[in-house]
Amino acid sequence: MHRVVALVRPPQSTFELGCAAQVFGVERHGLPTRYAFGVCTERPGPVATLAGYDMLVTDGLDALDGADTVIVPGWLPTAEPPSPAVVGALRGAHSRGARVVSICSGAFALAHAGLLDGRRATTHWAQADEFAARFPHVHLDRDVLYVDHGDIATSAGAGAGFDLCLHLVRNDHGARYAAHIARTMVMPPHREGGQLQYTPPTPARLDDSLAPLLEWVTARLDEPVTLETMAAEAGVSPRTLTRRFTDQLGTSPGQWLLSQRIAAAQNLLESTDLPLDAIARRVGLSSATNLRRRFLNALATTPGAYRRTFRTGAR
Repeated sequence: MHRVVALVRPPQSTFELGCAAQVFGVERHGLPTRYAFGVCTERPGPVATLAGYDMLVTDGLDALDGADTVIVPGWLPTAEPPSPAVVGALRGAHSRGARVVSICSGAFALAHAGLLDGRRATTHWAQADEFAARFPHVHLDRDVLYVDHGDIATSAGAGAGFDLCLHLVRNDHGARYAAHIARTMVMPPHREGGQLQYTPPTPARLDDSLAPLLEWVTARLDEPVTLETMAAEAGVSPRTLTRRFTDQLGTSPGQWLLSQRIAAAQNLLESTDLPLDAIARRVGLSSATNLRRRFLNALATTPGAYRRTFRTGAR
């Protein structure tokens, strides 16, 4: 059982904490429970929240000693550094091999503790300028939804906490397991693009919604879908469609389509014994050779290695 512990502090944002709790702390019917979730704080007792109520946290920093993953779900006010005790607990958890994760402004706590020096990291776009000025030794990536180094991971704004948590589950237990969790939350298992698509001043117009087209394409992954056929289905020019993808998803139609093909291949590798050629044809990648190349570029592993890891776990 993989133990996940969230480190909270007053005033705690309930949404950021809820991201971690919903992904790692809820038992789901028909899905093996593979995480144990807990919450701790520097001074156990009532912890004020931004939602106007206090929550009772009974575990102190020693709870981090047994954690496999430590999550800092926000850190407010951002300018206030963690106490020496919190810094020591975060560094100690990381040095003994725990995965250390931040959601939204939680990156400030990790940076204050020196865990992000010399690394790429991200945080909420509205706090990016402050973060960059305060921590010049951290390579801030303002666009991405999350950055994962394996031992340390950071997410952008609060909603990106779900993206990062589901990504961690996907790495731990495979795409199928993560997709099951996402479905129970009525969320996509993976969002495309970066957080710049969510910053002002140009939100996507509702009448330009890509949802019908995305559903149409997803049902035809085994067919030779092109930019031109997608544009024709949407009733717009290829140039207009490309612009809408960039505005709403932060990626190109081709990259989005490839990611859907890879995700479908992951699912088939986990859930079936089909040979690679058959999987490649089903997801529109034509051949096992092409599937291997695309899979390696996207996930830094081979279809065979992926299947051995997650198909065995499923059984």
